[in-house]
Parts: sequence; structure tokens; C-alpha cells
Amino acid sequence: MNLDNVISVRKTKTIYRDGDRCIKMFEPGYSKADILNEALNQARVEETGFDIPAIIEVTTHEGQWAIVSEFIEGETLQDLMDKHPEKMDEYLELFVDLQIKMHSLKSPSLNKLKDKMNRKMGEANIDATTRYELRMRLASMPNHDKLCHGDFRPSNIIIDKEGVPHVIDWSHATQGNASADVARTYLLFCLKGNMPLAKKYLNLFCKKSNTARQYVEKWMPIVAASQSVKGNEAEREFLLSWVNVVEYE
Repeated sequence: MNLDNVISVRKTKTIYRDGDRCIKMFEPGYSKADILNEALNQARVEETGFDIPAIIEVTTHEGQWAIVSEFIEGETLQDLMDKHPEKMDEYLELFVDLQIKMHSLKSPSLNKLKDKMNRKMGEANIDATTRYELRMRLASMPNHDKLCHGDFRPSNIIIDKEGVPHVIDWSHATQGNASADVARTYLLFCLKGNMPLAKKYLNLFCKKSNTARQYVEKWMPIVAASQSVKGNEAEREFLLSWVNVVEYE
């Protein structure tokens, strides 16, 4: 295992390239269950035929766990957006089309999105009354079984040399309601401070998928609450502001 070529360094993991393999090395102490679940998610999504890096192995190296998968040569969609802002509309179309294609697929063995959100809301720093109201809203939302990424953003899409997009990082994958996945992506754009792009994305997705924008917006306080347990203090404050302004029927 060659760890000389570092691609990316994050808080709890480092990504390396070793020839045609991508090695995601986790810091000591990282949850073994979470690592194995991420690999299992990726393997299950791979079986749908969606364009993602193939899992090669899960292993350890000097006491650290690693997920080894196929290396995709290319650039992230985020890098392309940053380098070619004049092509933003074209890239956003690709982004939305890819998400809609993903939502057309099913992976019955994945964890259910509603179950994960319920668990995360239990960890969120919100009062009991608000948590109860949000859980009632979550329970009332339609049950779907669509493939949801959970962290669908341009930096998690690699465009290869043939122009084919590949989606990476399946640690948050679930099966559930696509509009919850869309609400998550909208909030991710907002967290980056790009409200105009967030609104443009949401309008484009709703138009292409024939989804009412108001329906996606109903998910946003639920998604914000469940996501507020992660990130830095500023991100948590922003997400909780979405929870606090919600109006309940």
C-alpha cells in the first residue's frame, strides 16, 4: 500500500492515490462500525449499476482502517464550476439530471432515511417540544424507497476524461424520500453562502422532476434538525435557524 500521493486531507480521514486505487484512510479511533457501514453502502449502491467507484477491499494499515476503491481520473464538478463560472448553467443541469437519475434507482438493503433522521434528531440541540413537532411532521411525510445520497454536492462528483460523472462518498446513503435529499443539497449550497445558486438549483430540480417547491421546503426544517449535530458552531447555528422559524399546522 503506497501512501505517498495524498489527494485530500480531512478532519478524520486522509485520501491517497495508489496507482489505479483510491485509499481512504481513517484516523485511529474512528468508529469501525461506521467504516464498515460506509463500505457496505458503497457496495450496495454499486449493485444498482449507478456510476460510482467500485469497492476493492476494506483493510487495515498500521492499526488504521482503510476503504480501498477504484480511482476515478478526472476533476470534481465543484472544481469545474470554480474554473468555468460561465458554464454554471450547463454544470447545474448536469448536477440535477444526475441526482434525478440516482433517485430513479432502488437499493432495498440500505438503511431507511426516516429512521436515520429520527435518530439524528434525538441528538440535536433542540427543545423537546420542537423535537416532537418535527418528528410528527417526519412521520406524516410519504414513505418512499428511492436511492438517496445524503451529501449530494458538486465536490462529490468526479467527471472523468470521457465526460462521465461518477458519484463518490456514500457514507450517508439511505433509501427514502428524494425531496429530503434535495432539501439537504439546498442547505449545503446555503451553508457555502451561495443563496442565489441554492435557489437556482431548487427551482431547476423542481421543474425537471415535476416536484412542488413547497413540498421540498416542508422537509427543510426536518433535514436541518437532523444535520445540526455535525459541522462547526456557525453551521449548527445556521441549521438551527431553519428549525426555529418553522411554522407548524
